[in-house]
Amino acid sequence: MNFADMLGYADITQLSRIANVYECDCNGNSKHELIQSILSKVGSREVFEARVGSMKMEDMRFINSLIFEKREQFSLEELIARVQSSKFQDDPVTPEPAPKISAKAKGTRGRKGRVLPVPESGPREIIARFKHQGWLFNGIAGPDRYLFQVPRDLKARFRESLKRRFSDKLVLVGEPPVYRDEQELLAGDVKALLSYTRHHEIQLTREGYMHRRSMLQVMESFGVREEPPAKAAWRFGYGRRFREYPERFSLVYDFCFYNKWLQETETELLLTPLGEEILLGKRHIGTEQLYRFWLRLYKGPISNLNSIVHWVDELADRWVTADSLREVLVPFIKPYYYDTAEAVMDSRILMMMMHLGLLRIGEDEKRGTVLRMTRLGKAVVAGVNVEHGDVLNVESPGGVGI
Repeated sequence: MNFADMLGYADITQLSRIANVYECDCNGNSKHELIQSILSKVGSREVFEARVGSMKMEDMRFINSLIFEKREQFSLEELIARVQSSKFQDDPVTPEPAPKISAKAKGTRGRKGRVLPVPESGPREIIARFKHQGWLFNGIAGPDRYLFQVPRDLKARFRESLKRRFSDKLVLVGEPPVYRDEQELLAGDVKALLSYTRHHEIQLTREGYMHRRSMLQVMESFGVREEPPAKAAWRFGYGRRFREYPERFSLVYDFCFYNKWLQETETELLLTPLGEEILLGKRHIGTEQLYRFWLRLYKGPISNLNSIVHWVDELADRWVTADSLREVLVPFIKPYYYDTAEAVMDSRILMMMMHLGLLRIGEDEKRGTVLRMTRLGKAVVAGVNVEHGDVLNVESPGGVGI
């Protein structure tokens, strides 16, 4: 439902609270007047932009976690978890604002008593504050009354408003003389790994990893080769074998393993009958399937990965500098153990999007690294939806299905 529809279902107490927030001058005893006055205020671009501009960073992260969701209803527990994940350890502590004056003093006539201010500290208080601004509404009746919704048209307005703010900070450039474009290469390397496994005996270590020599031999048949990770480097969270395998190879390996195309015994790696079917061309491997798998796998350490990818899609529709895109999006990214927010952005998101064929990355002589979404990437991001809670457990196999 849209904002106007939800106002029609709201009771007069909630309408009065919303009217108080927007300083509406109307008859507080008339539901019709309250709704019309609220619609007039919220419909004003100037008022809406001022509200968005005054939001704290944690509030922006919270609303950002909702505006790209296809799903329309959220439980209180889900919202609380999202508020908590929106607070970063290094966020500055801001003092509590002075209490607001009552609705009557603001000009909402005829309502008895005061509309009390809402504390801003805890998750429940932040959710209540969003309700009082008309950005969240409870369900109407039955089980839905315990669920919350963001008005559909307000989601679009938040996206448009944030995009304008972000776009003002971007640095656009022309097409670089050289750039990397890996469209369709990852799917080809999935088959290369399966083919190598069929034709070679691959021994595994006691911990279940391929020996370094075998891994390097496999990558010789890949469209993109990587350096093995340094032995002293910390590596966990982004896949079952991420500790010993480089990022792209690790994704290919995990994709094959979770789809049960590869089987690990105590001593060797084997191709399964399902893997044989892939090599015989009985099942198609597309960028959509690989992208969906990557989202599910990487959303464990990067909980808001879906919204970050959508912003890259929205903002990099032309060649843009990586530095300016980083300035806009890094504040929304939470560090992951020894991975800084910048490292998460560069290595875990942008580079992997390039490996998936979603993004081109090049070098500009004056501006440094530049990037742009591919046409395939824009189609894939628009067409694939993964629920917020659909996170792949990296500890155990289980056919993900493509």
